[in-house]
Parts: sequence; C-alpha cells; structure tokens
Amino acid sequence: MIKNKSIVGIIPARGGSKGVPRKNLRLVESRGKSLLEITIETAKASRYLDRVIVSSEDAEIIEEAKHAGADVPFIRPIELAQDHTPGIDPVLHALSQLEPYDYVMLLQVTSPLRTTEDVDACIEHCLQLQAPACVSVVKVDKHPYWMVTMQENMRLQKFYDGDIPARRQDLPEIYVLNGAIYIAKIDWLLQNKNFLAEETVGFVMPKERSLDIDSELDFLILESLIKEQGE
Repeated sequence: MIKNKSIVGIIPARGGSKGVPRKNLRLVESRGKSLLEITIETAKASRYLDRVIVSSEDAEIIEEAKHAGADVPFIRPIELAQDHTPGIDPVLHALSQLEPYDYVMLLQVTSPLRTTEDVDACIEHCLQLQAPACVSVVKVDKHPYWMVTMQENMRLQKFYDGDIPARRQDLPEIYVLNGAIYIAKIDWLLQNKNFLAEETVGFVMPKERSLDIDSELDFLILESLIKEQGE
C-alpha cells in the first residue's frame, strides 16, 4: 500500500507458447529459477504490492506459482488463454474475481531483468504525477525517422517523409513499450479497457533491464546479460 492506496499485482502465465514451448516455466540457468519464479520473487519483494496473484489455466504453472509464494485464487477460463486472446482480457477477468483494490499492476513473466526497484519506482512515479495509468518504456536504438518500408516491387520508401535534422543528436527522443510494467487505477482501467490512453504516462527503464523474452535467441541474450552484470 502507498498513500493509503491498495495495489494488486497480477502475473498472467498461460501454458501455451508458440515461440518457446512452455516458456513461462523455462529455467533461467544462471539464476536457477524459471521465468515465472523470477517474476513472482520480484513482485513479492515490492514495498507497495498488497497481493500478488497468478492467472493461469495450466495445472503445472499453478502448482509452481503456489510453491513460489503467489496466490492463485482462481483458474483462468481456457478461452482466455489462447494465442489470440487480447492481453487485457486476463487482467479484467482477474479483477472480476477479486475483492476491490485501488490500483492494479500487470507484470509479464517475459521481463526477467526487471527489478523490484523498477516496480516500486514505477508505482511512485505514477502516484507522484497523479496519473491514472503508467507503463514502462525504453529509448529506441534505431530512430524511426531513418527507417524505410518495402513496396511490392521491392523498392524502398521512407517511413517518415518530413524534414529530418542533419545531426542525429537533434532528433526527438523516441521510446517504445518494453512490456515490463503496467499500472492503472482500477476504475479507470475498467472504463478504458486498456493501459494506454492519452492520460497514460511513461516510466523510463534502461535498455539492460528491458529485454522481453520471445525466442530462443532472447534466452541466450538473457544469460549473456546476467553474466555481464555479475548476477
């Protein structure tokens, strides 16, 4: 709890995964824990999250979540655990099954380098700005002003057709969602059904903690980053 506001953390973890089978239970060897365990551990160490729950339809994931200390107060309906299921739907379903809280935080399992300090700093940032929602972002490496699209005839076309500053340092800073942290007032989220809106503010995270696991290559990068950081 922070400033008398209660916060529930929701970790969605379905059993299916196209890119990496059983990804949420995949062991991060350098840490000796699965992606799911890492996220639960990070969330439970928060000073502000009043409760940490896992939403899953998978029996093995549910068992591991409980073993790691998360609450699993319900089994997610199978229709909300499909490849095409919008990411917000499991969150809205979870909220419908829980007692009232003031804020909800979504923590995806695929961000294992996110720290508890990131989680708490994002909460503080959101409340300090009095924003209804906040999401974590990272500065892009490649500026979209220099990008191109490819036409059917294979010819390249500039993605941005406006005036481009001559010096790279004069380009406007561009950020992209890194998928690590989402927080919103629950009444606002129930109305908007999306963490992103005009009122949403950004919480900037460094590149070295913004890796989003989606492939086998990402796991190799993860192990390399952990080794470099000496963890």
